[in-house]
Amino acid sequence: MVFDFLKGEFIDVITWLDDTRDTMVWRFDRRGQAIKMGAKLTVREGQAAVFIHEGQLADVFGPGLYMLETNNLPILTTLQHWDHGFQSPFKSEVYFVNTTRFNDQKWGTKNPIMARDPEFGPVRLRAFGTYS
Repeated sequence: MVFDFLKGEFIDVITWLDDTRDTMVWRFDRRGQAIKMGAKLTVREGQAAVFIHEGQLADVFGPGLYMLETNNLPILTTLQHWDHGFQSPFKSEVYFVNTTRFNDQKWGTKNPIMARDPEFGPVRLRAFGTYS
C-alpha cells in the first residue's frame, strides 16, 4: 500500500510520441513528480531531449534509449554536486525538441516593437516572413 503510493510519486519512463508532425518543442509534464534515478528515457529519430535544471541547460540526449544515471547526466550531476552512484530521485524540466527541418514555416511579430529613431522619433517595427 505504501509502496503503491510511492510508486506513483516518481517518474520512471520519459518519452514523447509526436503525432502532430508540426510541434517544434514539447515539455514533458512531470505533474510535480520527481524523476527516478534509473528512469528510462526514449528519444526517437528526429528528436533531442534537453534537461533544464533551475533555469540552466543541463544535459542533451540524441536519439536512443537511455537509463538515467550519474554517468550519463554529467552536467546535471555537476550542478547538483552529486557523488558518482547517486540514486535519489531528482526534479528537472525535460523538453523534447523536434530536430527535423520545418519548411515554409511562417513567422512574425505578434505586436509592433517600439524603437526610437534619431530622425523619425518613436517608430513601430513589425517583421514577418517565411522560413524555408
